[in-house]
Amino acid sequence: MRMVLYASLLVIALVALWLLLPTQSQAATTHHVTIDAAQYEFSPGRIEVAQGDEVIITLTASDVVHGLYLDGYDIEQQVLPGVSQQIRFFADQPGKFRYRCSVSCGALHPFMIGELVVSSNAPFRQAVAAVLLAVAGSIFYLSRFRSSQNEQGSETTRA
Repeated sequence: MRMVLYASLLVIALVALWLLLPTQSQAATTHHVTIDAAQYEFSPGRIEVAQGDEVIITLTASDVVHGLYLDGYDIEQQVLPGVSQQIRFFADQPGKFRYRCSVSCGALHPFMIGELVVSSNAPFRQAVAAVLLAVAGSIFYLSRFRSSQNEQGSETTRA
């Protein structure tokens, strides 16, 4: 019985360790996003992608000359009204990155900001691994605690 318990704990620990290892990311997805810059805002104001995905942004301006600068990626592109520009890059850095207008376009220009969110599954995998290791440790501790209590109980019965 004890061997089965220890084998189960070993399997749980190995699965947890496997979850902590870096993995090949799943197949990269290509995201085609059209961002329209007009009247001191970007539409959409937030883009969400996974780490490793390819992002193709078609940038348009509806009113005046605008620009897009993406923090962390050093991407900058200007666009004239009625003309679209294409920006292509790989989202290889996880985190939140601001994109902002890089051309002074009016009084509210400083507030023309959007957000690129590049997510990673690593925190989820690490949390699952921590839970599995905690379960394995608890089972091991309880099995040792029970066996020591059983040994003390059998010694008391003998006396």
